[in-house]
Amino acid sequence: MNIPEKFDSKLIMQGVHIELTEALQNTIREKFAVLLRHNEFIVRISMRLHQDQTLGREYHYTATAQIEIGGPDLVATAEGMDAYSVLDELVERLDHLLERRHGRRKERRNHPHDIELDSNIPKPD
Repeated sequence: MNIPEKFDSKLIMQGVHIELTEALQNTIREKFAVLLRHNEFIVRISMRLHQDQTLGREYHYTATAQIEIGGPDLVATAEGMDAYSVLDELVERLDHLLERRHGRRKERRNHPHDIELDSNIPKPD
């Protein structure tokens, strides 16, 4: 997979109660690089993978990511029993949020609305 240049400076990875091995870091880079290709205006992506031990040897993973972009930041969370599937779900949710934001901005740009004020300002003819 082709990872864009300067991507490492835009991605912040943290592991809580889990060591981010080189293989896991490469997987995270590949999955999150898709988001950067969709939207080049992303300033930074902060991702945290949290591991909790449940009963026996099973683990529960929670991944949270925040995309810093012009306007309000986008935040998504995913949970599950497999770290890789949790990362897939997280990237999917963030991609959906980016698409939704793009659609709203496009709609606002292509279909501007008149502004009605509650004051006695003369309106143009």
